[in-house]
Amino acid sequence: MDAMPQIGIFAMLTHATLTVKFVLGLLIFMSLTSWSVILFKYFALSSARKRAAEDLKQFQSASSLEEGMRGLSQRQSSPLYQSGIPAVNELRRLDASGVVCENGMSVVVMENLDRALKLGVGAQLKELSKSMAFLATCGNSAPFIGLFGTVWGIMHAFHSIGQMKTAALAAVAPGISEALIATAVGLAVAIPATIAYNFFLGALSAIETELNGFAGSFLNAAQREMSSNANGKKD
Repeated sequence: MDAMPQIGIFAMLTHATLTVKFVLGLLIFMSLTSWSVILFKYFALSSARKRAAEDLKQFQSASSLEEGMRGLSQRQSSPLYQSGIPAVNELRRLDASGVVCENGMSVVVMENLDRALKLGVGAQLKELSKSMAFLATCGNSAPFIGLFGTVWGIMHAFHSIGQMKTAALAAVAPGISEALIATAVGLAVAIPATIAYNFFLGALSAIETELNGFAGSFLNAAQREMSSNANGKKD
């Protein structure tokens, strides 16, 4: 029995069909891009998570709302500071219009601040979740793209068998091996992307908890100060 020839990966890629080469090229591009996203998001989310936890403690320990926001303003890239800006601007507008002075801790004031904080938190989460969709797309689609390349390669291999009029393993194996590479590469793209996506979801969830904690602390501080101001005016 003749020994089956040893064919290297690069040799198999050289002899692969144009469609399989295109699939492999697309998967390699997805892999390089996804790894760039993974590295960038890892450092960005790790930094944001650390800053959010530290800044929340600092804000909650402040004696007033103004002091708390002034402390956060020293690091304007902080997610907490950025999520609080819409509420601060809304509070200033309400104060300038006299609503705060007239109604104290009215329901209207608190509802406006609550909506502003939700907008700020939502904007920060949207910013931090950028490129996450690409990782999800890679994790979901890469195996199927690789499978398409494999199916196409196997179809080409069987077509070649028909032309050569032989079903010898030595004649079939190289074409099938070329085709299976696409599936392997597809899995190599999808697995890291899926793991990273789930890891980043956990990090985003932790940051969201800190941002919601900040929103609650902001509303509490605003309510205390407006209540105090209203009682002072009555006295």
